[in-house]
Amino acid sequence: MTGADAIRVLVVDDHAVVREGIRHVLSEGAGFLVVGEAGNGADAVAGAVELRPDVVVLDISMPGGSGLRAARDVIERVPGIRVLMLSVHDDIEYVHESIRAGAHGYLRKDSAPADLRAAVRALHEGGQHYSPDVERQLAEARRRGASGPATPPLAASVLTPREQQVLVQVAAGRTNREIAAELGISSRTVEAHRESVMVKLGVRTVAGLTRLAIAQGLLAPPPNP
Repeated sequence: MTGADAIRVLVVDDHAVVREGIRHVLSEGAGFLVVGEAGNGADAVAGAVELRPDVVVLDISMPGGSGLRAARDVIERVPGIRVLMLSVHDDIEYVHESIRAGAHGYLRKDSAPADLRAAVRALHEGGQHYSPDVERQLAEARRRGASGPATPPLAASVLTPREQQVLVQVAAGRTNREIAAELGISSRTVEAHRESVMVKLGVRTVAGLTRLAIAQGLLAPPPNP
């Protein structure tokens, strides 16, 4: 593969050392060209629109907006682009959320360098690629089918019990002071939990948290008027 035919890759992660590592891994294989980097979701979308890469290697969780949201926006705004989610998590709900966002592959960050290169090639060729552990979980989920045990909600899988309590209270419209009184903790602690919840879930508004809490079954929807 010549330089003109190389697979053009945009690398997105909020840690510069991780981006450098991915760039190094791809540079060790023939036929890859890293055309740009981004450290957050907004820059990922802007970079994809400007640079028109073939494949975006995208961290699933970043400050200021999750990779899942960025994946949706990138795929919507750049037709034909391929998105590979990269994550420290292999929880099946993360994978399902990635698939629903339109991503074409899902790779753990501790995967071997050869696996990353293989994943990028597979996506560029129009295929999909998942880490072996993730592929096994997907196969098991398919075998269980609709009658099998339900997958744990994403919020429940990434938040601590206290963060889940704060999420429900915030989504219900309560103030930090009200939540603090309800849970017997300080308002400052509530604010710290609230920020952690937003970062972990990639949601920055109360309305967004409310929708997520209802979708995840943590909060009952409002009654019909």
